[in-house]
Amino acid sequence: MGMKTYLHILFNSEGASPSDVKTQLMNMGFQAARGSYDFVFDWGKDHADIDELVFFADKVHSALKRCNVSFTIETIA
Repeated sequence: MGMKTYLHILFNSEGASPSDVKTQLMNMGFQAARGSYDFVFDWGKDHADIDELVFFADKVHSALKRCNVSFTIETIA
């Protein structure tokens, strides 16, 4: 199955538009998803160490920082 990181986005009416957020995330390699999560990133491997996961979460945080959205992140191997 491989490792995947899932994002759930909570938009704010005073923040960036959903299409702008989608563009930011797709530029990072995320794909739009349906269901419980809004976006999914496929790592293309079965394992990553904690430092890689935290670095990736920091990149997501930086990309969304000015968008005025909240997000949850979950990585499943």
